[in-house]
Amino acid sequence: MSALEVNTNKSRRKFFRWLKLGLLVYGIIGIALYYLQESILFHPEPIKKDSVYQFGNKHDEINIPYNNETTLNIVRFKTDDSIPKGVVLYLHGNRKNIGWYAKYASNFTKNGYEVWMMDYPGFGKSTGKFTEKDLYSYALQFYKLARATYKPNEIIIYGKSIGTGIASQLAAIRDCKYLILETPYYSMTSLAAHYFPIYPVGRMLHYDFPTNEYLKTVTAPVIILQGTDDGVVPYRNSKKLKAVLKPNDEFITIEGGTHNNLNDYPIFHHILDSLLK
Repeated sequence: MSALEVNTNKSRRKFFRWLKLGLLVYGIIGIALYYLQESILFHPEPIKKDSVYQFGNKHDEINIPYNNETTLNIVRFKTDDSIPKGVVLYLHGNRKNIGWYAKYASNFTKNGYEVWMMDYPGFGKSTGKFTEKDLYSYALQFYKLARATYKPNEIIIYGKSIGTGIASQLAAIRDCKYLILETPYYSMTSLAAHYFPIYPVGRMLHYDFPTNEYLKTVTAPVIILQGTDDGVVPYRNSKKLKAVLKPNDEFITIEGGTHNNLNDYPIFHHILDSLLK
């Protein structure tokens, strides 16, 4: 066997060793993505049921038994107005619990709106488990609770981050005054494809949250707030939602805004104040 043939065989064996290793790593990561996706997507922080929230805002707290294993904890932040203008149903992101998002309640209460925040099961004091379908059902119960007090034109549905898909689905099946989305994604599948382009994420994900599909049937005005430097939901992913907005809907770009700091920008408050006043 010539030296050239020996070198060729060595190169071939080396190539196949690396190929096998690459396929092994690809498979391991794929399996982890499939079985651990809940841990990747959701980062809840549970707290004891008897814990007392120390919020500066006036508020009360209710627990809604949904079924034998699921209880939904809701905090209702009050306005100083004797007669509120309405209520904001705030569907929060994938982190921690209501205690993390409570600081945003004053954006609405100062303008005469109550703010109701619901923790998903496993977050805060809420218990149980969930699927994507369950999250939609919980949001619908949340809306029905508000309808006992408020008319549809007094209800604003607000979604932040992962909550934008849930909020969009709710607004697609129930009337409201506005649907406001902060840092929304086109769909969870499209967002996952951005991070894992070599995987068939459409067949792997347990959560799709097709915001783009839901917005097509939302009749209420839609307002989207998105930062150009969002490191979680890339601006170009969110911007694709422009294609499904109605002529009077708004897509508002906040230059330099990231995923968690839009509240620091005056334009963010100007938009909210304009809508709520």
